[in-house]
Amino acid sequence: MRKIITIFYIAVLSVLFTSCGAEQAIKKGDKFYTVGEYFDAAEQYKKAYSQTPAKERATRGLRARKLAECYRRVNATNKAISAYNNVVRYKQSDSLTHFFLGQLYMKNGNYKEAAKHYQIALDSLPANDSHRKLAQTGLMSAQMAPEWKKEGSAYTVKRMDIFNSRRDDYSPMLGGDDNNQLYFTSTRNQAQGDDLNGITGSKSADIFLSQKDDKGKWGKPQSIDSELNSNFEEGACCFSPDGKTMYLTQCKTDPNYPRYAMIVVSSRSDAEWSKPTELVISKDTLSSFAHPAVSPDGEWLYFVSDMPGGMGGLDLWRCRLLSHGEVGAVENLGPTINTAGDEMFPTFRPNGDLYFSSNGHPGFGGLDIYIASARHLQSSILNLQLTHPGFPLNSQGDDFGLTFEGKRNQGYFCSNRGDLRGYDHIYSFSNPEIVQTVKGWVYEQDGYELPAAQVYMVGNDGTNLKISVRSDGSFVQEIKPGVDYVLLGTCKGYLNHQEELHVEVATKSEEHVLQFPLANISAPVLIENIFYDFNKATLRPESATALDKLVQTLNENPNVTIELSAHTDCRGSAQYNERLSQRRAESVVNYLIAHGIAADRLTPKGYGESRPKKIKRKVAEKNSFLKEGDILTEEYISKLPEEQQEQCHQLNRRTEFIVLRTTYGMFDKAGKLIQKQPSAQSPTD
Repeated sequence: MRKIITIFYIAVLSVLFTSCGAEQAIKKGDKFYTVGEYFDAAEQYKKAYSQTPAKERATRGLRARKLAECYRRVNATNKAISAYNNVVRYKQSDSLTHFFLGQLYMKNGNYKEAAKHYQIALDSLPANDSHRKLAQTGLMSAQMAPEWKKEGSAYTVKRMDIFNSRRDDYSPMLGGDDNNQLYFTSTRNQAQGDDLNGITGSKSADIFLSQKDDKGKWGKPQSIDSELNSNFEEGACCFSPDGKTMYLTQCKTDPNYPRYAMIVVSSRSDAEWSKPTELVISKDTLSSFAHPAVSPDGEWLYFVSDMPGGMGGLDLWRCRLLSHGEVGAVENLGPTINTAGDEMFPTFRPNGDLYFSSNGHPGFGGLDIYIASARHLQSSILNLQLTHPGFPLNSQGDDFGLTFEGKRNQGYFCSNRGDLRGYDHIYSFSNPEIVQTVKGWVYEQDGYELPAAQVYMVGNDGTNLKISVRSDGSFVQEIKPGVDYVLLGTCKGYLNHQEELHVEVATKSEEHVLQFPLANISAPVLIENIFYDFNKATLRPESATALDKLVQTLNENPNVTIELSAHTDCRGSAQYNERLSQRRAESVVNYLIAHGIAADRLTPKGYGESRPKKIKRKVAEKNSFLKEGDILTEEYISKLPEEQQEQCHQLNRRTEFIVLRTTYGMFDKAGKLIQKQPSAQSPTD
């Protein structure tokens, strides 16, 4: 009898201790859940659920709900489905239980089960409930998704294992002058810090970088060695059009309060990114701001927020980027884009099309990618039309975070399709559409790239663009067949240079290359390929091409006057060389006058051998025996081998011009500025 009583007390105490342990786990789980640490909360709720006796069905059902909510938020889809089904089994389900089961079965590609649960949810959701519209969209998607998937699209996708790890890898963003750098977010073990994130159970995310080698092969991703990354969460970055500013999301840790994501800014100095500083978008301190995207013109910052005034869930917003790191008023992108669900991860194709991901529009399940065309964005954000690019760019999983390789419809994105753990991975994508582009290079004539240059581009279809060049002086712009374009390269301290372009309809994608050599207004500019008869001032016919380009330059810069100078080598007498060079300079001036250039804009000057050439870096690179700064005097040349001496004599025999004034024709006789009417074809700001 005593033994039976002892066993009875042990059993009672065991139940009491188990009950206390479960209650303690629930309290810990609730604390983690309150601050958004869903992974840690799930661990506690799982412990509490397993310690709850089977006969306490209602309690098990309620605890299963808490567990399911956590699993759903950390993308543990299969575990979330199992937990929600336990809620149903223990008769603690409501309309939202079935709504979430519908969403989760969609992410698993089980459209039949998804439709069943969406229908159950619709049978009990009130007419004014925000989830009802989402359930209706979900039911329609579940019914149509198999057919949509069968239709497919022209897209091809491929998993890029070179970038991926056993954890989350997402939000790729191409950078570098030739798209030879790929920045992306990862929670891999190499991320900074030692602690695991309570939200995900992985390391806090950092931004990683992979670079292409000279053969175009991607290298192993590396953590960025600067203050860009911290022990907090960093990710989902984008760049300003000039590539000098990075906008990214940061979420700091606080064990006692919910974490509100914010957008921070980092600047590139030499090869390093600076420590990020917060971009204050609003004084609202209880809302999150994340997933920045800068419009191709650099004027607008698009982002994600749960601030008041939205359509529900997470919405897409935008604000104008002002000077000195400030922004203008925010505006919601409206009901065509935003839904009662979540709209996230905006990004731009270089042609201005806005790509984003949503779980509130019809799709395959999870986050699907949608496109708002540039044409509609420019007209009004309230009158947009959306395109769903179909399968396989979209799948039943979460698909988001695109980045484009140049102007073509190809690049990289991320998806958790097929990953049973719910981790995101990076994929490549390509759509073989025909795209015509122009690639231009703006550089100092007889010199190097001009990264401060701008190119104005106008077309007879109404195109009027101001394009900033990249750090190597290049730019790429999409063009339309059948349009006449005029492009004007400009840079402060340099003469303008104009090019014209017309492209017919093509059957394949093509890139048309233009050169914009700009003449420095403060240094002599070499006119290449000017030829005279031997020991004479007569211009040879093959000089016409170069001289016609000089005529074009002077017409494009009507307010400049120039000194046209001719130079000889040191052979022959100084007096003879000076007279010969003067006659040659006059021959060039006469050619220019005959082709419409006003005589009072031109001053011929023959210097003979008195001004030997000073070597620039570009010339030194072509002639290995010379170095930048060398002056080709007679004494210098005499010390060289005979072959190199002849090369130096050729360099000294040259025709150049230098700008004398930049105000020709701008003032009347009284000294007042003449106001000219702008040309209909002139590029404008």
